[in-house]
Amino acid sequence: MELFFLCGLILFTLSISASLGFLFFYNKSKFSYPNLPPGKMGLPYIGESLEFLNTGRKGCPEKFIFDRIAKYSSHIFKTSILAEPIVVVCGATANKFLFSNENKLVQAWWPDSVNKIFPSSSQTSSKEEAKKMRKILPNFLKPEALMRYIGMMDSIAQRHFEAGWEGKEEISVFPLAKGYTFWVACKVFISVEDPEHVAKLADPFNALASGIISIPIDLPGTPFNRAIKASNVIRKELRAIIKQRKSDLAENKASPTQDILSHMLLATDENGQHMNELDIADKILGLLIGGHDTASALITFIAKYLAELPHIYNQVLKEQMEIANSKRPGELLNWEDIQKMKYSWNVACEVMRLAPPLQGSFREALNDFMFSGFSIPKGWKLYWSANSTHRNPECFPEPEKFDPTRFEGNGPAPYTFVPFGGGPRMCPGKEYARLEILVFMHNVMKRFNWHKVLPDEKIIVDPMPIPAKGLPIRLIPHKAT
Repeated sequence: MELFFLCGLILFTLSISASLGFLFFYNKSKFSYPNLPPGKMGLPYIGESLEFLNTGRKGCPEKFIFDRIAKYSSHIFKTSILAEPIVVVCGATANKFLFSNENKLVQAWWPDSVNKIFPSSSQTSSKEEAKKMRKILPNFLKPEALMRYIGMMDSIAQRHFEAGWEGKEEISVFPLAKGYTFWVACKVFISVEDPEHVAKLADPFNALASGIISIPIDLPGTPFNRAIKASNVIRKELRAIIKQRKSDLAENKASPTQDILSHMLLATDENGQHMNELDIADKILGLLIGGHDTASALITFIAKYLAELPHIYNQVLKEQMEIANSKRPGELLNWEDIQKMKYSWNVACEVMRLAPPLQGSFREALNDFMFSGFSIPKGWKLYWSANSTHRNPECFPEPEKFDPTRFEGNGPAPYTFVPFGGGPRMCPGKEYARLEILVFMHNVMKRFNWHKVLPDEKIIVDPMPIPAKGLPIRLIPHKAT
């Protein structure tokens, strides 16, 4: 997502032609360091941004990486992406180095413009707020804490399919998948599950999501301006929910452990201070965004590959129907059922290998350091790419082949399969995503087979991979037995 903030910055700056001369000399000195990795910085200020973004829009973001690995005969190279000097590091060794040196040699990096969407974090910084969230989330999102949500996810999935899939001949998977994952996120994080209330939140969230990946110019009518307005609408609604929850907790009408919102309201810092309402609203807003976007993209690609690969579909169907047939009428899924979905999760992992929702991420060098014999200057940005290992034949033989058996036994070698990142910044929602995806797979498999309406639908990466038309499919309901 940060790529598109940066894209906006560069496009806006390019419109101010008088500044280009200054920027040329600024960047020339900025890039003049000894013993840098091989590579070129491209045009003044623009760098190689357009090629980097265009390969994603054409559905092959790995091309930017692998073309340069071949050209420079190096798994580390320098470039300039969206006005920043970047060192791209590739491979399992690089992943291990970055993930192991989080907050030692490198730290997470994204543009300061994110604070325009989340203003309360400007009192400290987005980085500090992210660290706070990482202290809060693990206990709430660990498997033993999430077990109690499986039945709830199953109940929501059943209502989702009844409302949006059943009785339809043709549907588009991506928008419906977003509806399902957002509904689950609302229930898990803030205990909102009424469809009308969820829809009331979902509309401004769509405007917010569109604005985050647009040019960050706060002028009337621009997507970024609409996103800021949408965030204010959502924040107002969340603050109303927060006030009601505080009252309910005081009157013992709500449980202190029912969701993340209750946890945040009752948590205190090292000085015994509670978070204020605006801070909590911003954190919940961020969780609701992160809690459904990537999962909905993954669900969409699972549907895509299962439509293309009947032999894989049949094996997933066999596994899921064995579970469905073991349940009493009306009985919801539980933890034991999830543990039986081993092949289904291997399929989901293979989908994440070929179409990782997280394409990669940026870090910033905290100090000058050496890696792989090259200098990395303080303040330079580093970029790691999931595709540098996911589509590497040294890590995954026949990388273009869809093969869920890669994840049997001990699975891939360490630091080669990184759809959730790694190290201290590994996605804390990994187990949460696993549960809601498997619950979705169970419910769709026991109801339907399907065919793609557009056999050659284009894939774009913007910033997550998504089918350009939302993956329209023709549903084939299973015959009742």
